[in-house]
Amino acid sequence: MNSTDVSPLRKLFRGIWSVTLFIYRSLLVLSLVVTVGAIWFALQHRGGGMPVQVEDNVALAINPVGDLVDTLDQDPSQLFIDELSGEGPSQVRVRDLTEALEAAAKDPRIALAVLRLDKIGAIGTAQAEEIAAAVKTFRAAGKKVQAWAPYYGQTEYLLAAHADQISVDPFGAVLVEGYAAYGNYIKDALDKLGVQMHVFRVGEYKSAVEPFLRNDMSAEAKQANLEWLTDLWSEYTRTVSAQRKLLPADIERYVAEAPEGLKQAGGDGALYAKNARLVDLTETLEQFRERVGKTVGMDEDSDSFRQVHYSEYLDVTRRERELSQADAATVSMVVVQGEIVDGESEPGLAGGDTVSDLLREARDDDEVRAVVLRVDSPGGSVFASEQIRREVEAIRKAGKPVVVSMSTLAASGGYWISMDADEIWAHETTLTGSIGIFGLLPTLEKPLQKLGIHTDGVGTTPLAGAFRLDRPLSPQVQSLVQSEIEHGYRRFIEGVARGRKLPLEKVDPIARGRVWSGQDAKAIGLVDHFGGLDQAILAAAKRAGIESNYKVEEITPEFEPPIQALLRLFGQGQLHSLLSKISEPLPALQQALHSLRWVRGPRAAYAHCFCKTTPN
Repeated sequence: MNSTDVSPLRKLFRGIWSVTLFIYRSLLVLSLVVTVGAIWFALQHRGGGMPVQVEDNVALAINPVGDLVDTLDQDPSQLFIDELSGEGPSQVRVRDLTEALEAAAKDPRIALAVLRLDKIGAIGTAQAEEIAAAVKTFRAAGKKVQAWAPYYGQTEYLLAAHADQISVDPFGAVLVEGYAAYGNYIKDALDKLGVQMHVFRVGEYKSAVEPFLRNDMSAEAKQANLEWLTDLWSEYTRTVSAQRKLLPADIERYVAEAPEGLKQAGGDGALYAKNARLVDLTETLEQFRERVGKTVGMDEDSDSFRQVHYSEYLDVTRRERELSQADAATVSMVVVQGEIVDGESEPGLAGGDTVSDLLREARDDDEVRAVVLRVDSPGGSVFASEQIRREVEAIRKAGKPVVVSMSTLAASGGYWISMDADEIWAHETTLTGSIGIFGLLPTLEKPLQKLGIHTDGVGTTPLAGAFRLDRPLSPQVQSLVQSEIEHGYRRFIEGVARGRKLPLEKVDPIARGRVWSGQDAKAIGLVDHFGGLDQAILAAAKRAGIESNYKVEEITPEFEPPIQALLRLFGQGQLHSLLSKISEPLPALQQALHSLRWVRGPRAAYAHCFCKTTPN
């Protein structure tokens, strides 16, 4: 055979080999996708599809793991990896806990409830109050509630205080310290770097921009912050002392005398808390389980008391309720959680486009008779907030009532989206108001000059190239932006006056960027009623005339399917990371702080409130 005969044969074999290799690789990837998909399905449908049976005389286990939130907004691919690695979701919906407690209050199969609070992540004061209200409902039905934790933080203890009996591990403690508002101020750092931070605002209380302008908190901000912090602390001591049959002064004393009291207790934090009557018992988890087991019996398989987990219990009760509510009218709920940004929502951020689309969906659905807007947001983009407000207005014009339920924080842009609702419900401890806007634009000409980088050129108008970050901001541009900010502020207070039916001249003094507690906000007309999400839902149903028969459906953004998330992970070269997570779970999630991730453009205006408290 000569050389001219070999070449085509080789090409044929190479072609066959390439096709074979392609098929092999395709089958390998397909089998991996199917396998991982099956794992995902199994994780999502634990128990092989067999419904959970709620036995008689069991305890309802309320043991949330993760951050307590108003809606689940985890990144789908991260949730996918967490599920495969066994870590599970890192968020718990507050309404799932309250719904389980309220259903169990009327369920003869549930003998008592157990609050195990050692795995809670972030939790807002208002969220704890909503769970506490559900605990009260449970106890009002004549059923006992037991709480246990290795130690209690301040907000966890607010929740535990509503139990009949509180236990803490002998090596534990109850950490109550009060509320504070501290932050970092970076003017000196910016000056050393040569960064020129141009700030435009209206209102002496719009302190969100102070960290860029000062090295300390202004007197006006300290005054305003101390007032709402004092309101929160007074409400905390009043609530806890009432539940524990103490005086507010007893809680104050527990904090003020902690160093000496702990010393007298030999450094034993659990004993100090017990002596102060903040807890009833010091006992290990095993002792706690055995004690509860004397009421409901012990489960030999788990070495714990007989119980049903709240999530499994919800699966049962929701199926039962769906059958009875087949013909009920619908109250839709849309949640705005996190900073409000232009465009689409993403984990931790509420996009104006996304939220307005969800509201439009509720408006166009003939089965939806009323809408509840749940707000837990410090605000953000003025434009995105206005997008959402317009949809609230459109729903009302369509003849459907809109009721706002404020969670822990509904300030600045969070108030902007609320001001046109039929009713606004909040907690006494909700942080709201902060009615004001600002603009923020850094320029980097000085740092660049230090590096030997210079900017020069020409433009056809004074504004051409005026917003480049490598050029100084001219007085003309500064005047232009300030005028836009002042116009936006006028629109804000005019909207508040219109929506809240207040004289315009009375709105400006209570605006100017000032943060108010829910208690003060109600007194000045920014809030209508005190109450949680359930009360707001009932108010919406009453306005729609359906309070005798209604169901609640949350409208959420559509997330990508698990398989699509998997394929996206492959495309990002994260297969090795995924497989490593499956075989050997990684430690805690990475913490990444993006304090300005909601900032979108140099000419954008923001209605944002930096009004978080410590501790959370």
